[in-house]
Amino acid sequence: MEQAPGGPQEPQDSHSLPSCYRHPGRETGISCTRCERPICTDCMVEASVGFHCPECVRTGSGTGHRPNASRPRTIAGGAVAADPHLVTKVLIGINLAVFLAARIVGDRLLDPLVLVGQWPPPPYIATEGVAEGEAYRLLTSMFLHWEIWHVFFNLLLLWWLGGPLEQALGRVRYLALYLVSGLAGSALTYLIAAPEHASLGASGAIYGLLGATVVLMRRLSYDLRPIMVLIAINLVITFFWENIAWQAHIGGLIAGVVIAYGLVHAPSGKRRNAVQFATCGLVLLASVVAVVARTASIT
Repeated sequence: MEQAPGGPQEPQDSHSLPSCYRHPGRETGISCTRCERPICTDCMVEASVGFHCPECVRTGSGTGHRPNASRPRTIAGGAVAADPHLVTKVLIGINLAVFLAARIVGDRLLDPLVLVGQWPPPPYIATEGVAEGEAYRLLTSMFLHWEIWHVFFNLLLLWWLGGPLEQALGRVRYLALYLVSGLAGSALTYLIAAPEHASLGASGAIYGLLGATVVLMRRLSYDLRPIMVLIAINLVITFFWENIAWQAHIGGLIAGVVIAYGLVHAPSGKRRNAVQFATCGLVLLASVVAVVARTASIT
């Protein structure tokens, strides 16, 4: 990645944001607190106050420490990784592997993994659902797809949204966002849908990424119109396309917004990790409560 010449760039006009000094095509509302050059999310490194550009971090300008004495952190306090898209690649690989296995094995794999509250009576194959204690289905169904169009669009959105979010949040926080959002979507589906309604797919987690992207872009003062249009299109598909578990989409979207807000707006310092952990924990707890309540009503 080639660096552009140093020095602040002049705004293109009175109505546009300045461009990142390292990526001239990217508008940004963030600037380095040391040299005041505009920087995008790929370049900004969190400091004790505001954000620093890579050059100020490398030279240790104004930090009072040796260069590279402290590890660069993301906007959410996560460690900056050498491969910022690794978790996204692994998640895509798992989803693809399970999809191929399901197409090869068929019902022998689908029946034990699909999300279902309580299987209907015979002549259906007798098996157990979440209501009978198989709560693991809330998680396994998140990695299960059957239709090729379903897995294609989910993984396309996962790559498009997941990569930037993983880079901005850090691996651990990003993985927590993905898993907890997906579980929240599964929990709402189990709570509202008919007990014998079977569902599968990563859509709950993907909608969590959509919600998180809105929060992150707002935090960085980016133009929200593109992501809001994308969400609107997906919601139209959710409610007007047949055989879609809208509950998973809405549950994941709400969970993604809540979790992301806690991740990017947590106060700096020692309390940050506690606030972030508590936010994820509260969303997970709400999902558990929903599952327990639904199970009690069924059984």
